Amino acid sequence: MSIVPLLLFCSLVLVAGSIVLFVFSAKQGDCHEADRMCLLPLADDAEARPSEPPKTSPNVNQ
Repeated sequence: MSIVPLLLFCSLVLVAGSIVLFVFSAKQGDCHEADRMCLLPLADDAEARPSEPPKTSPNVNQ
């Protein structure tokens, strides 16, 4: 038995499955936030950054 028809069948099943899953995902609206999510690392931090810890004097044994 030749392996070429088996490989062709497997690849067609994978392509058909990916198309079905893409259509399902597009109908669900999962990809609407993709533009906003990819720009999120470039946004400035809106939260206040914590202040520096207070400086303490060295621990001196008395």
